Amino acid sequence: MTNSSQGNFMFIVQGEGRGHMTQAIALQNILMKAGFSVSEVLIGKSPKRSIPDFVKQQIKCPITQFESPNFKTDSKMKSIKIIPSVVSNLMNLGSFRKSLKIIRDKINEHHPSIIINFYDPLIGLLYLFNKPSVPMICIAHQYIYHHPGFEFPKGKFMDMLALKFYTALTSMGSAKKFALSFYPINNNERNSIIAMPPLLRSEVFQQEIKNEGYLLAYLLNIGYMEDIIEWHKKNPDTMIHCFTDRKDEEVFSYSDKLHFHKLNDKIFLEMMAGAKALITTAGFESVCEAMYLGKPVFMVPVEGHFEQYCNARDAVKAGAGTYSNRFDIDKLFQYLPKHKNSKKIFTQWVDSANERLLDELYPYLIPEFNSALINA
Repeated sequence: MTNSSQGNFMFIVQGEGRGHMTQAIALQNILMKAGFSVSEVLIGKSPKRSIPDFVKQQIKCPITQFESPNFKTDSKMKSIKIIPSVVSNLMNLGSFRKSLKIIRDKINEHHPSIIINFYDPLIGLLYLFNKPSVPMICIAHQYIYHHPGFEFPKGKFMDMLALKFYTALTSMGSAKKFALSFYPINNNERNSIIAMPPLLRSEVFQQEIKNEGYLLAYLLNIGYMEDIIEWHKKNPDTMIHCFTDRKDEEVFSYSDKLHFHKLNDKIFLEMMAGAKALITTAGFESVCEAMYLGKPVFMVPVEGHFEQYCNARDAVKAGAGTYSNRFDIDKLFQYLPKHKNSKKIFTQWVDSANERLLDELYPYLIPEFNSALINA
């Protein structure tokens, strides 16, 4: 058992997609540079994906996995199926009770000063029913959906309610919610929402930016490989490098112009720095990395994934690029002459993340320091 001490964090991370994991890596590095520690990182399991190797390598503390709710996709591994997802998660309640016990035991083991939740719903349930005494801070782009200034798509009322309900579930009992945003927006103190810049990995800042003419793609679901192949058959002269969560060889070359890569964070970032543009399924993290590197983005939200649809519209508002409901890459080439590079403004926003985060966290970490200042 570790001793209770100021500045000891514990992370809970949703395992669906890579974005929450890379945000956890970025925050861990910020905290360690400031002299704090992360005792353990708990990551929800996804049956479709394993923890990427780069996460295991860069998390500088023990990692524990636990069963957590996940989405179900169709047989082609493309669209999300809401009702089957709900049924599957209800049938798995027994495993989730075990997960809640794992989380409780880890809190008792480490006695953290703060728990950081990267959008996992089980920790919200724990705080709703068991009310741990440790303050919890929630960090995710999705908390921007509870900000009154966020503009949802019209005609999607039930989708909006479902997304806001799920997001609220992840943050039950939290002290504050850090809403990662594509652009600066005023804090909403009434809902305890603090607007924060994206949390990007340090490797993003180290890239040499150039344009070598190829397109780079990141696909959340491997079923979209066939869409890329179909477009390539009609456009065989365009070089495309595509990264996805594949299980087999490191690189599968469909042709000399189309290559599918197993997800590798180092190679992916290096290739993004040299790409003409990024094609992606509208995940927040990948879009932000491309914006920081000054790359236009063509976003195709996963079918049935309302959150990604909201991401795509919001990213267009921030100047990231354009979006479509399918991988018709012709639309990217139609858009490129109109693209206005927003890298300078976005870079200034991202570079303010460290200071903003620590300013918000210090009152929870060093209360003795604050009392000394008041009494000086």
